[in-house]
Amino acid sequence: MKFSLVDRIIALEAGKSITTVKNVSLAEEYLQDHFPGFPVLPGVMMVESLVQASAWLLRHTEDFRFSTITLKQAKALKFNNFVTPGKSLTVTSTIHKLEETECTFKGEGTVDGLSAVSARIVLQRINLRDRNPNLGKTDELLITRLREQFSQIWSGPSA
Repeated sequence: MKFSLVDRIIALEAGKSITTVKNVSLAEEYLQDHFPGFPVLPGVMMVESLVQASAWLLRHTEDFRFSTITLKQAKALKFNNFVTPGKSLTVTSTIHKLEETECTFKGEGTVDGLSAVSARIVLQRINLRDRNPNLGKTDELLITRLREQFSQIWSGPSA
């Protein structure tokens, strides 16, 4: 199952930073079991929000050059507050180091102005055709879909 944990991009500066919002709703199925009687956004979903926000920044910065961006490493991960239904997780991610195949980000998620999660994350990016030349069309299809999704969550001047 794929979870989209970026509802909206509210600020974006290519090569520098991004700020996104994830609105947490009681209708989200995973909250039924996490935790019964006290639903909160799971920590792994908060980290995934950091990853997804950072990936959007990277895609925008590199004009969607890569079809696949994955988490390679999370360091200095801290969970500080719960994110409950009806609240919004605001994620800010900044590029710390941009290399050929990897990019390091410093990310933080806040709720009501208080830190909920923070981490330094390393993302790696590839095109599938680099590992299998027959997957070039798949890369193109993925990039097209990602561009469409981006235009739905970002309405800034570069959308």
